[in-house]
Amino acid sequence: MLTVVGRDGSPLAEAARTALESAALVIGAARLLDALPLPPDAKTIATDDAVGALRGVDVTDQDVVLVVDGDPGHFGVLRPLLEDGQGPETFPAAPLVARAFAQAGLPWDDALVVSARDGHLRQAVNACRAHPKVAVLTGPGAGPAELARALFPVTPRSFVVCEDLDGPGERVVYVRPAEATTRPWNEPDVVLVLDNRRALGEPCWIAGAAPGPAGWALPADAFGDGAGPRPEVRAFVLAKLGPRVGDMVWDVESGDGSVGVECARFGAAVVAVDRDYATCERIRENVRVHGVKVAMASGDVRSTADHLPRPDAVFLGPGVAGAAAARVCAALGPSRLVAVAPGDGEAGEVLDVLAEGGFTAAAVRLQATPLDGPPEEPVLVVWGERGVPQAGRRPSRTGRPIDTTPALPAEPDEPAEPDEPAEADEQDEPGESN
Repeated sequence: MLTVVGRDGSPLAEAARTALESAALVIGAARLLDALPLPPDAKTIATDDAVGALRGVDVTDQDVVLVVDGDPGHFGVLRPLLEDGQGPETFPAAPLVARAFAQAGLPWDDALVVSARDGHLRQAVNACRAHPKVAVLTGPGAGPAELARALFPVTPRSFVVCEDLDGPGERVVYVRPAEATTRPWNEPDVVLVLDNRRALGEPCWIAGAAPGPAGWALPADAFGDGAGPRPEVRAFVLAKLGPRVGDMVWDVESGDGSVGVECARFGAAVVAVDRDYATCERIRENVRVHGVKVAMASGDVRSTADHLPRPDAVFLGPGVAGAAAARVCAALGPSRLVAVAPGDGEAGEVLDVLAEGGFTAAAVRLQATPLDGPPEEPVLVVWGERGVPQAGRRPSRTGRPIDTTPALPAEPDEPAEPDEPAEADEQDEPGESN
């Protein structure tokens, strides 16, 4: 059989010890195989790719044990094992993230946990930009130095770098990002990226990042003088931008930063760009009022784009130089781009730019009519998507018949009873959960 044993520096549980004492083959990182209670004839394979080493091994006629760090079900080997058709017995240890926050002396129920491994460094960095308490699981090319170079100096954070937790080479180091870029690191396990002003956090009913906003497309007066898109337009823009945790969104000249603020409330990292000094100050005030994280860049997006973090989604307000700004932003590879066009001609130009850039593009004329006032002027919104998975269509009922259960036959010794109304299922009384 196959068993997965997690280690965290504490004594092994009795069941894990028993599995190791009867193992014919044990696979794991070299540092995790030290001092294990193995039988004399057990074979060991020291590797950092335990799942790969297991492929081709017959676990039906021998006892095989994978030894891993921490909890194999938390960013660990359990998922790929199940995908390979394995069904191991598992004895987890404390997750790396739990041990890292214990070293830092902080609660972690409100921490966002992300992995920078396997090409996800950029998304992890965006999560650190937007959230005050993030645990980043590191890997080759995605460690403290790479995180720090991406965050410094725009995003002030402190790092807690944890190397070989509970192992012989354990080291826990508190550094600023500037220092993290130059220090040598010895295969760190996890980096805690903290905004010290909000690192304690607040109690909540859900683990991880706080729930999304209770409402969106906030009223115009939530942003001062209402110089930005009207709420009805903003709702449509947000639907097409699709801001998510791990995304970088640019709000380019929305007029009041309202689009960027709303995207930040969804957990995305945001940069607001505007050429007007007074508008920049208005945006900063709106950011403070709503208690979100939005970086501010002053200047024309056409000249500042190369100095900003690469966007996943871009909003272009009506004050931007239409097709020229859309072309600059589209060339940076965002998945979604939304623009408010001042007229039909500009909308057509932006549509052409998006089509040339490989976007699936469309445009709509939006008009809201208040019940207690005259209709608003229509607004032209152009949007494009590129590389965004499309939702599948609902299956046809004719293509897949609905299964039905035939009625039970009457007992042969008794006549069938006439049909009676079914009684409603009993339900628990509503109440509060603890």
